[in-house]
Amino acid sequence: MSDQLKFIVEKLNKEPFKKNFNLITFDSLESMQLLQLLSDVLGEIDPKHVVDIREELPEQTAKRMLCLLGILKYKPPGGTSDLSTFRQGLVIGSKPVIHPVLHWLLQRTNELKKRAYLARFLIRVDVPMEFLQDDAVADTNRQYEELMEAFKNLHKECEQLKTSGFSTAEIRRDITAMEEEKDQLIKRVERLKKRVETVQNHQRMLETARQLRVEKEREESLAQQKQEQKNQLFHAEQRLQRVQLQLKDMRHAAVDSKPESLMKSLEEEIKFNSYLVSEKFPGELETKKQSLQLLQKVVSEPAMGQSDLNELETKINEVNAQINQLIEKRMMKYEPIDSKFSMYRQQASIISRKKAAKAEELQAAKEEMATLERQMQQKSSQAQEMSGTEVLKGDEFKRYVNKLRSKNTLYKKKRLEIAEITAEYGILQRTEELLRQRHEDVQEQLQAIEAKKGISGYSYTQEELERVSAVKSEMDEMKGRTLDSMSEMVKKLITLVADKKSSLAPIIKDLRHLRQNCQELTRACEEKKAQYDSCAAGQESSRSALAQEVKVLREECGQEESHYHHINCMKRILDVQLQRAKEEMKMYVSPDPQERRKAIREQYSRMITEQENLGKKLREKQKAVRESHGPNMKQVKMWRDFQLLMECKKECFLRQQNQVSIGQVIQEGGEDRLVL
Repeated sequence: MSDQLKFIVEKLNKEPFKKNFNLITFDSLESMQLLQLLSDVLGEIDPKHVVDIREELPEQTAKRMLCLLGILKYKPPGGTSDLSTFRQGLVIGSKPVIHPVLHWLLQRTNELKKRAYLARFLIRVDVPMEFLQDDAVADTNRQYEELMEAFKNLHKECEQLKTSGFSTAEIRRDITAMEEEKDQLIKRVERLKKRVETVQNHQRMLETARQLRVEKEREESLAQQKQEQKNQLFHAEQRLQRVQLQLKDMRHAAVDSKPESLMKSLEEEIKFNSYLVSEKFPGELETKKQSLQLLQKVVSEPAMGQSDLNELETKINEVNAQINQLIEKRMMKYEPIDSKFSMYRQQASIISRKKAAKAEELQAAKEEMATLERQMQQKSSQAQEMSGTEVLKGDEFKRYVNKLRSKNTLYKKKRLEIAEITAEYGILQRTEELLRQRHEDVQEQLQAIEAKKGISGYSYTQEELERVSAVKSEMDEMKGRTLDSMSEMVKKLITLVADKKSSLAPIIKDLRHLRQNCQELTRACEEKKAQYDSCAAGQESSRSALAQEVKVLREECGQEESHYHHINCMKRILDVQLQRAKEEMKMYVSPDPQERRKAIREQYSRMITEQENLGKKLREKQKAVRESHGPNMKQVKMWRDFQLLMECKKECFLRQQNQVSIGQVIQEGGEDRLVL
């Protein structure tokens, strides 16, 4: 119960309630205050319930709260048997009723907000059947149901888009970037059209260029088909090599082997495969099925909050503890220490585990050997394709190493020559800098002489005129060369197209034979596709694991976003505090005494003086208490002694009453006489 109160107080002290409660103040709230607090929490979930309960009747308040709690699917702790007690407690504001409701609401506020929002549009209006006989009412009801279904579909699509990871800002940026690229491309096309229109016979050139582009695309497609057929042929050769290698290994193994050894190896392989089929694979398949059922069950259940996960974790821990206790009891009951079978059971379990581990190691070793063989064949085929020859072995490899050594010595000599050339280049670069500096000095002297003679800028103007004339002549030559090159390019294109057509004719003939091979390889591909489908089932499980990892990363991303928003809110709060501090400084510096009285510093100074006066009074009171402390303590001690004396007399009187009477006591004249 105390944990429940702590959780409620902690949530109410945060945004958006900010109640500043502690356990004592919250527990001391009256019934009306508790009901108002419950109404505020319900108003945070559904804004329609932001109501001051002092302005409505208690029956209306209870009816409104019960209606919303029913929509939110709240179940009282006692079940259906205590519904009347729950309603009465809600009307009078009973703490045992209000506290669990607040705890349940504050645990899942976001989920309940969503449920309250959907309830506004998905709660059906019960229309009596006699009203549905009217056509207008029936049409309106049908439209109402259609709109409700459309709202469901739109809400599902909206949730899917929220969880899909797409960002509208990124999509907008991409659209704007693509529009800008489109505008730039349109402008470039227009500029190119304007430049081409000035050339003679540009239409015929464009048509020729278009035909060239089509032929190039066709050539690329044919080259791609050729490459695909080469790849298929390469894979077929690899498969043939693997089969030949297996045949060679089998023949080599059968040369020196006997029928008994072959039968023994085959029996061992059969035993291993039968173990995999009968024990290992069914167990793994059963575990996969169980995990799949659990995942389907998790997917079919509604979304769970952090509180639900915490409850499930506590339940799992409790169940695990109970299971451990039951296992210990069973072991103590059925497997005592002096049992002879416990040792054999342990040995059998150890052997079975070792057997499973060795089977997994053997399977992994076989897979690794197969992959290494494939890699070796690929590397050898790649080396053969790159060099055009087989991999070097023996003496050929030694000659190749000697050749590399001679090339290495030649490389070192060339490297020394490059270092000398680099040093000479540095010297020439320094010489160029000195000559450039001298040229600048000469130019400055020339400009000074021109300024004295009154013809400043003459040399610069002369150089510019010469440069412009040289550039103009170069441009004229370039234009002439461009026209000549374009005409030559058109001729070359025409001849190139004819050459390509003639060169493609034998390729097309070869393509027919390759198509037949392609059909054979297609059949082989279908066989491999069946094998691929069997492997795809295993890959699907790994994909689901990756999907779970992606989900966890998205949740972490959401947490980081919430942390970012929290920091942003703290920044805004600090900005507001800074603004208040500036206003406070402005009021404090203001010459107007009325404005200065509003300043927080003046208010706190007045409060400080009041507290100092109060402290003086309390110190005087403390002094008076200290002065009267000695007599008061003496009086307390006397009173305690008197109390002890009275208790002693009481005990003596009770003891005297309980004793057996052995005589009669007569009191006369202040004397007591015992008469037996």
